[in-house]
Order: sequence, then C-alpha cells, then structure tokens
Amino acid sequence: MKIQLCYASTRNLQSEDLLQDLNDILTIARDFNSRHDICGVLYYADGSFFQCLQGEKEIVEALFANICKDERHCEIISFEIMEIEETKFKDWSMKYVQRNSEINKFFKKMNFKMFSPSALDDKTLPVFLNHLYDADQAKIKQRVGMNNRGVNKYI
Repeated sequence: MKIQLCYASTRNLQSEDLLQDLNDILTIARDFNSRHDICGVLYYADGSFFQCLQGEKEIVEALFANICKDERHCEIISFEIMEIEETKFKDWSMKYVQRNSEINKFFKKMNFKMFSPSALDDKTLPVFLNHLYDADQAKIKQRVGMNNRGVNKYI
C-alpha cells in the first residue's frame, strides 16, 4: 500500500550552515529514495522545513521515524497520513523548491506574513502541494571558500 506522509519542522539553529544542511539532506534523501521507490518534495523557508514523502507504507514510516531523530529538525508535526494510488511527485526522488513568490502569496492569503507550514490543514495542504508540484526545482548553490578555489589563505 502506498501512502503520502507530510510533515513540517523547525530548523535546529545549532547547525550553523543551512546550505550544507540542505545539500546533505537532499543528497542522502535522493540516494535512499531512488533505491526504495520513494518520491517527494522538500521546501525550506523562514526557518521551517516542509516535506512530503510518497511511497510504500512500511518504508515511508521507517524513514519518517529516522527523520524524527535527525537533530537538524525540531518541533516536528506530521499531517494526516493518506493512502494514495499514485505518487504525484514520481519524477523526483526528492524535489527541492526554494522560496517562491506563489507560495509566499498563498500564505499571505491565509493571513501569515511568512512561511508557516504548521498552519496547513486538510483544505489547504492539497493546494500547497499543488504549488510545490508546479514550482521549478531549485539547485543548492554552494558557497566556495578560499580553500576550495585553490587559494592558500595564509599567503
């Protein structure tokens, strides 16, 4: 049986490098998900994560249990787990969507000044997922430090 499991969390601010955290999450997720026929989407803005996972029930639930232990996340809330016939995000082992004007407008219509995934409910979650589905996939831009450019910082 295939399910959809969506959750939101607050980013643990003890981890100082957001870009590295996002890159690590996406690298691990894409590898694991492609090997286990899981697909989904990750969105991050304003200190909050939102992720939707779609795939076989046992695998998705075990994956979510591991996510709940991940120190990069705190204040995790899970939305209603839904049985699905088909995966909507089947083209992506883990799509990543960056801050997006359509999503900003969506939350402003709900009277939130910033991304507030914990405010989603049974009516607004499907609309939000459609925005994520329609949004372009983003790439994480890595910062290049002096050492990574072949420059010795001591000279």
